[in-house]
Amino acid sequence: MMGQLFGLGWIFLLIAAANIEAQKKSSRNVSTKCLGNIMRVNVGPLGGSLLDVAVIINNTATVLTQSIATQCGFSMKSDSFGNALIYVSLQNCFAQNVEDEMFTTALQLRLHGNQFAEDELYQVAETCRYDIWASREVICDYNYIEVSVHRAAPDEFPLHGHPFSSSNSRRAAEKMPMDAGFRATTVVFFAQEEEKPMSLADAQKRGYGIGNTPTRLVLRSPVMAPETFLQIVAGVPMRVLKTSTIFEKKWLATQVDAAAACPVQEGSVFFTQNTITWYLPRQIDPMISSGQFNLLEVHFGINGQRLGAVEMQAREYSVALNDFYIVTELPIGGVGGYYKSHIQDDLYYVSYMIEPMLELLWTEDATYEQTRYKVFFHIATHLLPQPLELIDNTLPEDRMFKMTLGHFAVDVVLINITFPAEVLSTSDCSVRGFNILEHMSPNSSMKFFTLQVPFTDPAVLQQTREGITVYSLHLTFGLMLLDDHVTFSHKAYLEAAVKDIVPPSVSGGCDNNNFYILVKYGTQGYSFQTMVGKRLMTPSLAQHYEYMENGTHFSFVVPFSAPDVAIEAIESSSIRGRLDVVLSNAEMNSQIQEFSVACHFPSTLTECFPNGTMTALALKMESVPSLNPRKLTLEDSSCGPVHSDDRYAFFVFTVNSCGTTRKFMSNAMLYENKISLPDVLLMEKGLKSEEPEYRLKVSCVYDINTSHAVAFNTRPRRSEPYAENSKGQLQVVMRLALDDSYSEFQNFEDYPIAKYLQQPLYFEVELLKSTNPLVSLELENCWATQEEDRTSQPRWNLIINGCPNPVDPYQVVYHPVWPDVRVGYPSHFKRFEVQMFAFTEDKDNLSTKLFVHCDAVICDTKNPLGGVCSGQCSNPKNRIKGRKRDVSQVGGLKYVSVGPLSLSL
Repeated sequence: MMGQLFGLGWIFLLIAAANIEAQKKSSRNVSTKCLGNIMRVNVGPLGGSLLDVAVIINNTATVLTQSIATQCGFSMKSDSFGNALIYVSLQNCFAQNVEDEMFTTALQLRLHGNQFAEDELYQVAETCRYDIWASREVICDYNYIEVSVHRAAPDEFPLHGHPFSSSNSRRAAEKMPMDAGFRATTVVFFAQEEEKPMSLADAQKRGYGIGNTPTRLVLRSPVMAPETFLQIVAGVPMRVLKTSTIFEKKWLATQVDAAAACPVQEGSVFFTQNTITWYLPRQIDPMISSGQFNLLEVHFGINGQRLGAVEMQAREYSVALNDFYIVTELPIGGVGGYYKSHIQDDLYYVSYMIEPMLELLWTEDATYEQTRYKVFFHIATHLLPQPLELIDNTLPEDRMFKMTLGHFAVDVVLINITFPAEVLSTSDCSVRGFNILEHMSPNSSMKFFTLQVPFTDPAVLQQTREGITVYSLHLTFGLMLLDDHVTFSHKAYLEAAVKDIVPPSVSGGCDNNNFYILVKYGTQGYSFQTMVGKRLMTPSLAQHYEYMENGTHFSFVVPFSAPDVAIEAIESSSIRGRLDVVLSNAEMNSQIQEFSVACHFPSTLTECFPNGTMTALALKMESVPSLNPRKLTLEDSSCGPVHSDDRYAFFVFTVNSCGTTRKFMSNAMLYENKISLPDVLLMEKGLKSEEPEYRLKVSCVYDINTSHAVAFNTRPRRSEPYAENSKGQLQVVMRLALDDSYSEFQNFEDYPIAKYLQQPLYFEVELLKSTNPLVSLELENCWATQEEDRTSQPRWNLIINGCPNPVDPYQVVYHPVWPDVRVGYPSHFKRFEVQMFAFTEDKDNLSTKLFVHCDAVICDTKNPLGGVCSGQCSNPKNRIKGRKRDVSQVGGLKYVSVGPLSLSL
């Protein structure tokens, strides 16, 4: 980017692709670097802003125009990163020069014209030290030629005659310094055989820069000035500038010769498919006035900066010398250069651009007068066809079109995408859900775009036939060249066929105890996972929920009391529970179906017993997620649950305790209590949460005025009563001991008694009011029921024919009885232990009432008559089958029961 950098002001325009989207204020990197006899200023990235450059001299800013930049030694270029590179000759028109050793230039940089960012103003000043001046120094840049020679006066001569043809004046410059009284008045340009004198004022008007420093004469010419001419040097075309500057003092005059030659690309650069070869004459004849030429140094660099041998090798650069040329070879597309885009006949081309630098140092004849020659050589390849390629990366199972479009130079930006019914900008596409990204190629300075469009977007057409859905997408990419604002486009068509997929589905219902869920697989191979409540359906959870499957579906059963069930409401005779089941695709992170089923489950949360005992079950509800049931209490906060976990709390209390209130009604008495959090916890929670307050009201009603009519009559006694010896009925009782010491027992008023699965039960059966040591008490059968009726079902057999039930995994254990203060006759007692696990297979049932029953036989130890009277578990063969009881063998049969027991987890 060189010939069009200057406009009305010295404006550099660079728009980056990233600036299609709005941005605030980008961060600029402004830096300076002294590079021998020039200074470089880096500004960027510009990010879509215009750059105005002004020079500050005496607190005044002078904006650089194209002509001023050429005349005063400024040039500006770009690099592959979007930075502006400003090159400044140390001997520019505005430099503060201290004894030709210290050079200071101050610039003002203004970035503006970006609608997405505010204007920015920077000031930068740099002082460069350069005191190793050669007798002649030449700078070749794309817009100017600069030659600087040591200023001295070899001879003085009268003004008349003006012998301009002297060729030795520059070589004799070291003889004596020029008197300060001499003033430059005329410049003579030598165009091959023609001499063209021009006053200093006229030369400056025509764009030439002529300046005097304390020791040097600086002459600067536009590259294509009319006074320059083209000359073939060793087969290489070069633009040549030859001058003599006349200095006058009264009646005397002297002249200083200055010559320079700069290469042009045509005729000096040659291209292959992968390589650039640049030929520079080893001996530049227009600048050499003697036959004694000695090349001392050759340096190579990129963008004005010298490179060492190691870095050159890493970048695959090479510089070789032969008898005639300095040959430079550069890889096309290599580091240090960049591609520029072009459009011709609606076809896309690129050219590769790079600016190598060669710096030479040589001497002539015996005086060893040195010339330092520096050329910034801008190289641009011929236009290279770059056919655009759209790669279809679509995988139908992803249900999304995926494509790659490229490759482009960095100066191309994607503006919009046209669909059959609409045109969307890149920002609109992002809002729509399209994924548009820009990527740099890993092995080159080219880039490409990727685009993803879901099949579900309205721009995608679909057609179904024979169980296959065909998705198609027509689109046109709208692109623009940033530097030239030239637009172009690329059309594309994509198609994908997908077998129709039936997604999995879920349904379900419930009865009085469970939720029943059915999941159909849908299309074979469809990958999904199942969430039950807030838990993933794992193999262990599936086993717990009676998971069953076949080739088309699977089902499972969730008890309403399971932790995955959300409790929505508690009513007087039922609980409303909800089960959520979600099917999702883990790979796509998407939800397939969300299913919820809610049912009312009959349940009695409060029970009232004739002895004045009340039980209450408080469940955690979905609306109060932070509730900890363990902290719930009754009205009297000292009355907590007898058992609780993170889902429920179970209370047992009497109507005359725990703050229970009593209210008389017409024919009944109402007892009420309330389950809630203590006031202290309510106050703490109220400050941190907006959840509703948990309050559960429990009550019992007892009849008080119920009466029954009884009919009876009397008759006279026929005889006086009398007593005689006879057989009598003995009394048998059954008790529940607190532990295996059988020293303390539960009282009648303690029932119902709460017991948990982890606790064993210790039962004792006693024959009362007997002092006969020849009588023994034996247990024939013992079992448990959920109802008080001993014949009710279900029934758990504990003892059969005097023996523990052999099929029960938790068998009854008999405990021996020894005489003590309370036990006078051990044969009148039987003691046994039952594990609570024996009573239920439904571990999810939170509360089950149990009654334990036994058939007790009273035996005569002198005449056992067989059966259980022959000894406890005396006939193992009859343990399960049993046999019909022979009443004649039994001294007496008693029926005893104990309960109810409240079984909890």
